[in-house]
Amino acid sequence: MGDLGQILASINAVLWNETWIFIIAGTGVLFTVWSGFCQYRALTHGPVVIRGVYDDPADPGAINHFQALSAALSGTVGLGNIGGVALAITLGGPGAIFWMWIVGFLGMAIKLTEVTLSMLYRNTDDPDNPHGGPMWVADKALARLKPEFAWFGKTLAVLFSLCIILSSATGGNMFQAWNVADITNAYFGVAGWISGAILTILVGSVIIGGIKRIGRVAGTIVPVMVFFYIIAGTYVLFAHYEKIPSLLALMVTSAFSPSEATGAFIGGTVASAFMFGMKRAIFSNEAGQGSSAMAHAAAKTDEPAREGIVAGLEPFIDTIVVCTFTALIILATGIWNRAPDLSFDAPPSLTQTATGWSFSDTKLVGRDWRSDEPVMMVVEAGENAATGNHLHRVSGLVSASGSGFTISWDDVNGDAKPSIVGNGFYRDYVGATLTAKAFDSVTPGLGKWLITISSWLFAISTIIAWAYYGEQGAIYIAGDRGVLPFRLTYCALIFVATLGHIKTSTDLDNLSGIGLGVIIYANLPICWIFGYQAMRAYKDYVRRLKSGRMGPDHPAPNLDDLLSGRDVERKA
Repeated sequence: MGDLGQILASINAVLWNETWIFIIAGTGVLFTVWSGFCQYRALTHGPVVIRGVYDDPADPGAINHFQALSAALSGTVGLGNIGGVALAITLGGPGAIFWMWIVGFLGMAIKLTEVTLSMLYRNTDDPDNPHGGPMWVADKALARLKPEFAWFGKTLAVLFSLCIILSSATGGNMFQAWNVADITNAYFGVAGWISGAILTILVGSVIIGGIKRIGRVAGTIVPVMVFFYIIAGTYVLFAHYEKIPSLLALMVTSAFSPSEATGAFIGGTVASAFMFGMKRAIFSNEAGQGSSAMAHAAAKTDEPAREGIVAGLEPFIDTIVVCTFTALIILATGIWNRAPDLSFDAPPSLTQTATGWSFSDTKLVGRDWRSDEPVMMVVEAGENAATGNHLHRVSGLVSASGSGFTISWDDVNGDAKPSIVGNGFYRDYVGATLTAKAFDSVTPGLGKWLITISSWLFAISTIIAWAYYGEQGAIYIAGDRGVLPFRLTYCALIFVATLGHIKTSTDLDNLSGIGLGVIIYANLPICWIFGYQAMRAYKDYVRRLKSGRMGPDHPAPNLDDLLSGRDVERKA
């Protein structure tokens, strides 16, 4: 991406500094303690609610609790679980997973808070098509609390709406589309634009139907894709079952000690494990973003805290269950720290430049290559602040050259002369492709089909959920007239993301990190200012629940009615 990549990296570095990461974690600790460890209530009462025993067709809203959770999970259980975990391990090592667990646990409290707030202040002027989210909280709550500061609430609401639109376009859309196009091209040789065109048509046909259609599609796709992904993951882990205890221990110990460089992994400090683990977990489960609150705001209920409790299940399912499965698969198969995939016939020569060092192009033997395929090699040079050692990844890109292929290598900046570690280089398996290769290492072809199909399903479900989130931001700013322009632009960006402008794991991390960073900067202040209202509503709900004044309203509906949402349809 050249200069654009450097610009994205600079913006990402500003947004994701250590101070802000600690602030996010501290917010989770605050609401965990304040609520009396609401994670317990989410794990015990939440499943009862989503089974439908509290669903009431007379309540305001458009979809039942299960569909609301599925719609929200479709925005979280996606390629962040397949590709994001791979990125965290590639860049931060096994210890990154431990910090993902911590974020998952603390995120349950943040999620409960932001969703309860959104339910308290959602717009139900049209009971069958409610609008909710942090923008409505900022607008209504501040005007009610301090009328003279109503202007500030509206300013904060507009800021959040702009951020949710940006985040939906990058992390919720382009990250997903790029991963799908990359893995489909890697395994089947399908040009990126073809995958982009198909994705655009599929997503467009769903989002045009609004939240009810999104809820129905998500309620079908999410349970099925999670079930089959876990079944396939169990099969892979069974082949390496003897490693699981030691790998779990490695995740914990690596979180508190530097990870040694091995093979394709160049090593990592405790700080890098912490940073990448926290960032990828926040990206995956969306705690602190306030995004999924917009899907939950469509739930049929007159109890705001009840939907907040349901929302608390999201980080647990997304991060602690699904992400851990992916991490164990990658670590157990050793694909993350493998030996060089190919040896150099002749190592590239080195030339000093005004800013550093330049490697000569490498001619490749054989036809098992594709244009724009990313590769990388490991070199020893000046100190690497991220890893605490002197190893660096040097990215390269394959291009067709006459009757063969050639690798063009990125330059290495700095005075220290780089030397190649080993005598080979690696195919740079980015994101979901690395996870797919882990499956392939157990049963050749398993990753090719499972991860490709899963990536498509996960990406479609995530893109349609984030389309709804971004659309809500557009509606707040411009009303219903903002819907069509947003949908057209959003679908166009799906196609743009698959045209080959994003090429490496670093570019991918920077792009999704920017979209995620700006939305958290806008949302967390809303939680800090009005979080006490969510805690008050939650504690009141729990008191009534424990006293027996509030029990199931009716037996659980049959599974078909629950999945389709017929259990909350008003009878004529």
